Amino acid sequence: MPHDISLITTIAAGLGLALILGFICSKLRIPALVGYLLAGIAIGPGTPGFVADLELAGQLAEIGVMLLMFGVGLHFSLNDLLAVRRIALPGAIVQIGAATLMGMGVAWTWGWSIGEGIVFGLCLSTASTVVLLRALESRGILESMNGRIAVGWLIVEDLAMVLALVLLPAMAIPLGGGVPGEAAQPDTALWQTILWTLAKVTAFVALMLVVGRRVFPWLLWQVARTGSRELFSLCVISAAIGIAYGATELFGVSFALGAFFAGMILRESALSHRAAEESLPLRDAFSVLFFVSVGMLFEPRILIEEPLHVLAVIAVIVLGKTVAAFLLVLAFRYPLNTALTVSASLAQIGEFAFILAGLGVALKLLPVEGQSLILAGALISIALNSFVFQAIEPLLRWIRARSGLARRLEQRDDPLAELPMSTDQKSLRNQVVLVGYGRVGRRIGAALTTNGIPYVVAEQNREIVEALRARGIPAVSGNAAEPAVLIQAHIVHARMLVIATPDTFHVRQMIEIARTLNPGIETVVRTHSEEEATLLAREHAGRIFLGEEELAAGMTDHVLERMSDGMATHVKTSSASVA
Repeated sequence: MPHDISLITTIAAGLGLALILGFICSKLRIPALVGYLLAGIAIGPGTPGFVADLELAGQLAEIGVMLLMFGVGLHFSLNDLLAVRRIALPGAIVQIGAATLMGMGVAWTWGWSIGEGIVFGLCLSTASTVVLLRALESRGILESMNGRIAVGWLIVEDLAMVLALVLLPAMAIPLGGGVPGEAAQPDTALWQTILWTLAKVTAFVALMLVVGRRVFPWLLWQVARTGSRELFSLCVISAAIGIAYGATELFGVSFALGAFFAGMILRESALSHRAAEESLPLRDAFSVLFFVSVGMLFEPRILIEEPLHVLAVIAVIVLGKTVAAFLLVLAFRYPLNTALTVSASLAQIGEFAFILAGLGVALKLLPVEGQSLILAGALISIALNSFVFQAIEPLLRWIRARSGLARRLEQRDDPLAELPMSTDQKSLRNQVVLVGYGRVGRRIGAALTTNGIPYVVAEQNREIVEALRARGIPAVSGNAAEPAVLIQAHIVHARMLVIATPDTFHVRQMIEIARTLNPGIETVVRTHSEEEATLLAREHAGRIFLGEEELAAGMTDHVLERMSDGMATHVKTSSASVA
């Protein structure tokens, strides 16, 4: 019996081609996301050959948006954001404003309206969380201070874009656009429209926080007790899509915001990690279809017809945003390597730009040409992003070698970069230099304090350094891979260097500097990778620990044992000298 198989054809062609092109991009060390977008371009109406069903692809993309935002909410950590709030919150807001103004300026030169310029600028201001996380993971710096700042920065950007998605429909008519399917209501005041929109969003958020955070985690537990993996996965996906759909139908909230809150609510459950794992395959599959459907909207001819426009977009994304973020991080008195890492993280645009662009076109606040320019900017900037990250270290060395200003900035008069003159000198002899004061570092530090063993903390998070000094614990701010930081921690007189930071990228450099300044120092290192552990062992990096809980316990016991032996030997030597 003949029947329509356009849905099957669209999914098969989209996923199959995405697999092939994503694999090729990965082999070329380009993010697979570029391959997914190229797959969409290949089966879209802008290229010859097979053309997939655009309407069906659009609906699949909506599901992709829901699951993508559900994943963002499921991994959203308020604690991670609060840890870097002093730089991430103001930095991201100022950078969004700067990038939006740059985008508006470019759009103005093309004769676009103010509303079109605002939407265009907002699309260029937000980076891809997916691209960033994969870039940081591949370099082993996701859990480092630089990685946490970059992720916190993007979390603030994501929240700002969620707010933009909420307010944009309310602002559409005043900005010169329109609301699809609704008659314009010129008599309604702008403030009334915005207040009504915010009231509906507030009602939805309140319902989720009061009812949802109790009902859905409880429901997840009940399903988990059945022991059925299929039911558990179904419960997670149903919650994501059901809440997103209900938010749109009942409160007029976007699918994206509804799904984001669904993820945040399920994060409250102790089963959140399992929920993330069980839903990951389906989230990944529909996320791929989302990027494929976005690629289908791209008109390749714009690269030939409007090359200067495309170059202007790339300049704003790769240069404008990067320079703005670089200067902002330096203004907060963070080191050059942090400024370069955050800048590289923002030198691309991704999923939120696509969602905003689609909404802008629907609201007649962005021309179709603008959507194609945004897609071109995303494709090129994502493809270049891995090379931008690779350029950080060479660029850092080049700047230091040729810029007297950069060297003066590194020497800084920052009070947190040097130990206070009032520091007890007894704590700066035979002490432990503890690099990193995260989950593992805090546990080791607490044990050292309990046993009366002196230690100095080297930590990149300025807020943590301030808190430690308030408690009377010696601490210096900076990257321990830089000699000045270890010198300030009095590594020359230290008995042991304990590297508790997950930043495996600079471990060997830290050990090399420490042994150069103090050849007899013992070293204790943490790592999450067996490959990294093997490499460190070959280079005689000292005692190496893997894992986290076991790692923290093992590192703590080892440090206490070795320091207790050292303190006993030191006491005997001192007694013999007195005698």
